[in-house]
Amino acid sequence: MTDVQAQKVLRLLMELRGLGISDARVLGAIERVRREAFVPAAFRDQAWENVALPIGQAQTISQPLVVALMTQALEVGERHKVLEIGTGSGYQASILSKLCRRVFTMERHRPLLKEAEKRFAELKIHNVTTRFGDGSRGWPEQAPFDRIMITAAAPEVPHILRDSLAEGGILVAPVGEERRGQQLVRIRRRDGAFVAEDLGPVRFVPLVAGLPRNAAPAGKSG
Repeated sequence: MTDVQAQKVLRLLMELRGLGISDARVLGAIERVRREAFVPAAFRDQAWENVALPIGQAQTISQPLVVALMTQALEVGERHKVLEIGTGSGYQASILSKLCRRVFTMERHRPLLKEAEKRFAELKIHNVTTRFGDGSRGWPEQAPFDRIMITAAAPEVPHILRDSLAEGGILVAPVGEERRGQQLVRIRRRDGAFVAEDLGPVRFVPLVAGLPRNAAPAGKSG
């Protein structure tokens, strides 16, 4: 990492701390994962700025603050098995991979998934398992999960995803209509019941059921 990059990373970490990110493990993961590896070449000079950036397929790599907030809210432990819905660039999965035992991540856009898989290999991230498919249907064969993160918004959390939570598990997701107020919600499973709390307003692309046109049927990709 160059001196200029190191200064940009330090500036971002200080900004995140000032905005309420206090979990040292989360900040450490953000420092260690090279965000510039997850954005198109045209945007690499902005990789360490606190902004969302386009990655293709009408998707974005989330603002670092949002990544940090969702990761902190998930309360990930070293032994946890985590499901992520919406691989995108692979950046969020890479952050999670530094904090837990294994990440299972699903993406409905095959080109994005292929690019993310390439990045995982190049960065030697070995505890992420990917799948091409409809994330709204979950990954039943691997359930239950200790933690679930959904990186696209739906009017409500799909029941199959909520029911994939292990007892004592936590799910974090944006909830709300595409053009109306979305809230980041944390759901805990306690004694078989689901307890939800709002964590503040956010804005995400919609969680879309099904696969894009001309997409092949779902299948495990790694």
